[in-house]
Amino acid sequence: MNEEVKKVPKRVLTSLLASVSAGVVPREGAPYIAIGRRDEIAALLSDLEIVNDGGGTMRFLIGRYGSGKSFLIQLIRGYALERGFITLDADLSPERRLYGSGGNGVATYRELIKNMASKSSPDGGALPKIIAKWITSVQTGIASSGIDTDSREFREKLNARIFSELRDMETFVGGFDFAKVITEYYRAYADGDDEHKSACLRWLRGEFSTKTEARQTLGFGVSVIIDDENWYDFLKLWATLVRRMGYRGLVVFIDECVNLYKITHRVSRENNYEKILAMFNDTLQGRAPGLGIVFGGTPQFLEDTRRGLFSYEALKSRLCDSRFSIESYKNLIGPVIRLRRLSNEELYALICRVTILHEQNYSWTARISDEEKMQFLNICLERAGADMMITPREMLRDYMTVLNILLQNPNVKFADIVGSVVTLKTDKNDGNDDDAPDVKTVTGYNTPKAPENTKKTDSRPTFKLEDLKF
Repeated sequence: MNEEVKKVPKRVLTSLLASVSAGVVPREGAPYIAIGRRDEIAALLSDLEIVNDGGGTMRFLIGRYGSGKSFLIQLIRGYALERGFITLDADLSPERRLYGSGGNGVATYRELIKNMASKSSPDGGALPKIIAKWITSVQTGIASSGIDTDSREFREKLNARIFSELRDMETFVGGFDFAKVITEYYRAYADGDDEHKSACLRWLRGEFSTKTEARQTLGFGVSVIIDDENWYDFLKLWATLVRRMGYRGLVVFIDECVNLYKITHRVSRENNYEKILAMFNDTLQGRAPGLGIVFGGTPQFLEDTRRGLFSYEALKSRLCDSRFSIESYKNLIGPVIRLRRLSNEELYALICRVTILHEQNYSWTARISDEEKMQFLNICLERAGADMMITPREMLRDYMTVLNILLQNPNVKFADIVGSVVTLKTDKNDGNDDDAPDVKTVTGYNTPKAPENTKKTDSRPTFKLEDLKF
């Protein structure tokens, strides 16, 4: 299969292939290996348009480990940045939750703000840059009217414009202090006071543990600080502010939500789910304009009735499938997107795409034919349970190993690495010896053939190149 792939920037390509080889989600370059998921991507892009129109959205991307949910999150994040949105992203962990009395909640907020990104700052750390860009754009707008930038009139008009943009935000929860700190940051920016700017940024990042500490550092009074209880309210304020700065909206990506499922303490776990419920109601009832939220988690995180979201009745009633839902029919309009297993055709196309990118990066021609690519795919599919459970992550990691060996060893052929026969363990042991592994002979690796009287047969068909339809 020959495929045209446009030239990828060297820096992006190197990082992309390194991520794929290590089995981690690439931070950059995801669109270059985006195979399948067309409908899912279209559904998430439609959410961006809702956010752009001033609405709110929430989605749950559900898939097992390695199925591509984190990849899809990074893909949509890249699309959002290209379209003029501000993005925040964070992975949950035992130390970062949606709610926690010991700083676990605000730790998530800090991670989100640290990873604040814009089109011009895609790697994060965009907070001071977007504020500075906003102030500069206001200055440019006033200067375009012919007013001398060094005049008192210019300063007065600039102050009035900044204050008018922030005044309406005072009606939001925490909005008065938020607007006050942004105003003080602007004054420090205008005066070239880096120390005061830094103090304001600390407050905006949620880095103060007490109001007394905040007041002493800021030099002016604040009635609240960003903490475990109120950090989500400040996300809504950021969504409002970035739209007034000229951006299209704020999109928040929160991955590894399975860590909430792992919380053993019932009350603590339910407090986190209550926070999700509040977010869900706000976004879908129009109380969070310009805010989109995407959660990524495993089926257990969603469906487990003892510890998952379905253990919380208010969320279960909102997220469970309708009685008219049919597994074979897509429904990507609802809040839950379940990631299906990629088809064999899509997996093969993914192998071909990675081969081309590998050739581009290392300036070589891979010594692997289309038939050998298909042989590799058949080997992956022959693993026990692979027909339903194979994931792009594990398949690509193995395939990258084959390509890397071929690259570094010019005299080695594909057959030398993969071979002809392999013996694999299966999930069940149908022999009489409980300690003996169940084995299956699979075309693809060099191992001795079993004796005729012990050789097992496999009735499952293998896929041939001519069978695939693209």
